[in-house]
Amino acid sequence: MSSAPPSPTSARRLPLAGVLRVGRPSDIWFKPALSVVVAVGVPNLTLLALGRLDLAMYTMAGSLCALYAHNLPYAARARALTWVVLGMLASVAVALVTASLTSSAVVLVAVGALLAATQKALCDATRIGPPGPVIFAFISSAALFTPQTLGQVPAHLAFAAAAGTWAWLVGMAPGLVRPHGPERRATARALNAAAAYAETTAAAYAETSATASPGRERARAAAAAAVHAAWQSLLAGGARSEPRRALERLVVRAEIALAAPADTDSGRLRSWASDLRGTGPVPHVELASAADELLGVEAERAADRRLLADRLGPLLPLALRTALGCALAGYVSLALGVGRPYWALVTAASLYQANITLTWSRGVQRVVGNLVGVLLFAAVAPLAHLGPAALVLCCLAFNFGAEALISRNYWLGSICVTPMALLITEFTGLQQPGELMTDRIVDTVVGALVGFAAAVAVTNRRAGHRIENALDTVERAREHTARLIAAERPGPGALEAARRRLATALVELRATADAAAGEWWQRAVPEERVLLAERTGHRTLATAVRRQGLHVLEGTRA
Repeated sequence: MSSAPPSPTSARRLPLAGVLRVGRPSDIWFKPALSVVVAVGVPNLTLLALGRLDLAMYTMAGSLCALYAHNLPYAARARALTWVVLGMLASVAVALVTASLTSSAVVLVAVGALLAATQKALCDATRIGPPGPVIFAFISSAALFTPQTLGQVPAHLAFAAAAGTWAWLVGMAPGLVRPHGPERRATARALNAAAAYAETTAAAYAETSATASPGRERARAAAAAAVHAAWQSLLAGGARSEPRRALERLVVRAEIALAAPADTDSGRLRSWASDLRGTGPVPHVELASAADELLGVEAERAADRRLLADRLGPLLPLALRTALGCALAGYVSLALGVGRPYWALVTAASLYQANITLTWSRGVQRVVGNLVGVLLFAAVAPLAHLGPAALVLCCLAFNFGAEALISRNYWLGSICVTPMALLITEFTGLQQPGELMTDRIVDTVVGALVGFAAAVAVTNRRAGHRIENALDTVERAREHTARLIAAERPGPGALEAARRRLATALVELRATADAAAGEWWQRAVPEERVLLAERTGHRTLATAVRRQGLHVLEGTRA
């Protein structure tokens, strides 16, 4: 292995092909779509009946919290949604108090940019999402530019809190019917991903080319990430009930497939994954006796236990990008005389992803989606202007459409988000469609251009350091696991815990390398070192599985 320092890289080619490609929908696309309709619809229809639709902006702040945490087990979801609602209330409180103290657009844009940067850093550090910080930025930025007096703030926050409580209940309600739904879905994804890897390996052997190929490496990385996510879901789900123990055995089966893909029956894995749909019993898989010890030991938590401050450190460049891009976008919008500079601010805030390449892709998707969405608003505006009830129903329809489409591609969801945002501004009174459309188009273009320019200007040299740290972590975990494999009698559960830590380190290494690969103005990604670390790490994992004697007993299915 060469010890020469990697050469620096500058700008990479920005992709256009595939940016707008429509993918498969999320397997639970209907859950956030229906949840947000219920969470938004009940408060808005209540306000409509009371003739106070002008207060809908405050209830929307709480209602949109229902978009979060749908992949989390219900015990973890309860905690996450609580923090989401509290975070939303804190953001709205800062915005409303600021709006009540000053009407200076310059100050309001600056506060909005700082809020967006804080929301970006906290959402990324806590990994809450999708939809991440965009909803927070959308609500708090709009609240900043809503005329307000200090005396009105408590009541408006109370409306947001009441709607947030309702959103929490909506988010938790499915647990009454399917209490292990998130864990079942995560396990099914792990089984399907492991099956795909096994099939890719079988194809490689059929072509007499069992050596690593890019497609096989991607399949293995995807399967390892899915297995890691399944363990995170199971370990965050609370007490280890019998259904969870059965799910653990299936995740172990996916790990065995990663270790021995050539000997894996991918059809059986997919069959087990299919059986996890609905509310039927979890398929029962008997493992060899060596697995009994594994399942009897409380596995280490796969979630990151580092202090929040430690996780925020590497995110500082992204936070700076967000603050600078949002502030500049807002000020350029003000200079152009646009009446709603917060739209430009939110557009910039929505762009920032893990690296510049992904930020560029999101910018293209945002612009295309918003422009098409403006045309859709022009078509729908006459219907929405028939009356307040029509306005509310149109917003609910766009809420559903946004969540139903956004998992296929961000630009498709933006087609519905844009008219919804335009209609929300009319809750306090109907406005001229032409003016709204012009402002939205200008702010979209300004926010995308200025926001991307800020991403290019603020370098993220920490990405290279993170790869080095991730490589060191993988090597330490691999060496520790190898020592336990060689030990005559490792301590109870020691090899399993070491194997789990190594698997987690490999997933983190792949995510870190992918993020750094699309970054500019940094050292080149040491791709050969990353690939070597991944291959040796996965070989060690496979050896650990064999050392533990893990395998599935034939003919064991529910």
